[in-house]
Order: sequence, then structure tokens, then C-alpha cells
Amino acid sequence: MSTKENATRQSKGITTRQIVFAAMAIALATVISTVIKLPSLPNGGSVTLFSMLLVTLVGYWYGPAVGITAAVAYGILQFVVGPYVVHPAQVLLDYPLAFGALGLSGFFYRKKNGLLTGYIAGVIGRFFFHMVSGLIFYTEYVGGFSENMAAVWASTLYNLSYILPEAILTIVLLAIPTIKKAMASIKAMAQSDAGE
Repeated sequence: MSTKENATRQSKGITTRQIVFAAMAIALATVISTVIKLPSLPNGGSVTLFSMLLVTLVGYWYGPAVGITAAVAYGILQFVVGPYVVHPAQVLLDYPLAFGALGLSGFFYRKKNGLLTGYIAGVIGRFFFHMVSGLIFYTEYVGGFSENMAAVWASTLYNLSYILPEAILTIVLLAIPTIKKAMASIKAMAQSDAGE
């Protein structure tokens, strides 16, 4: 599909194909994040096997509007499946905003190496929102933010402990030529006009 055709389709709204592919990606990411995950880390959090990749794929296929919409939907689903809330602001920061940030991958969907760049942007966005949420959580227990930098370090280290290992595993996976080729084929299939 040409860039012009894709832009015309996006202005018409989300297509059935986009909904189906986004729903499949969200469903697979949800299964992986709740069922097929590595053991929880001692300080909480867990490394999942490529669930963030599956969510960022939607943006890589269809651009930022569909990517962010799907990623926010995934965040809401994560809240429904396994909510963990200590402070009311965490509901917004840890779920729709943090997971929604994975949809930032859509801003790179037309770029060379767009999947890798978009994935990294999405992961950084997710980390940012989780870190802000963690600052709120830790300042509740260790004192005010300005008086105690322990909250900054605690939030940073906690969130890096599970986001970074998954990001590294995924980046290694995406560097494999066969995987790059497969991802390009899946994108072509996701954008195909067949059956629409």
C-alpha cells in the first residue's frame, strides 16, 4: 500500500483489518504478560517474553493513532487483569499512560529500522511514566521528593530491573536477520487490502 493510500485510509478511521490485527497483538501480549512470564523479581515486577514488542507492533503497522489507541487499550486491560494501586495517580500513570506510550512506535512506522527505533521509543516512554508513578509511591514512604533522593533512585532501579532485561532480549531478537524479514512480511500482511 502506498503512503498516500495509507494516509487516505487513516483519515477514514480504523479499518476492520486494523482492529483484528491490533486485537490479536493485544491478546497475545496479555497471554504472555499474565501466563508466560519469567518469575517475579525479588523487588516486584517481572520480565515478560516480548509482550512490549507485540504492543509496539500495532504502531509499527499502522502509525501513531492506531498504535497509541491499541496500547492504551492494552494498558486498561492490564489494569482489569491485575491491578496494583497504592496511590490514585498510579492508575493513570501505570496503566493507560505507561502502556499507551508503547504506541509511540507508530511515529516511526515509515522510517528505516522503524520497528527497532519505535520499540526503543515506546519502552523509554513506558519507563518514564512508571518512574513518575514510582516517585509518587516512594515519596509516600521515604519523605518529600526534595528532601530525599532515595525516591528517585528507588523508582529508577525498580523499573529498570524488569523493563531493561526485556528490552535487551527484544533488541537482540530484532537484530536477527530472519526475524527482521519475518516482521517486514507480517507488516505487509497487516497492511494488505485483501478482504477489505
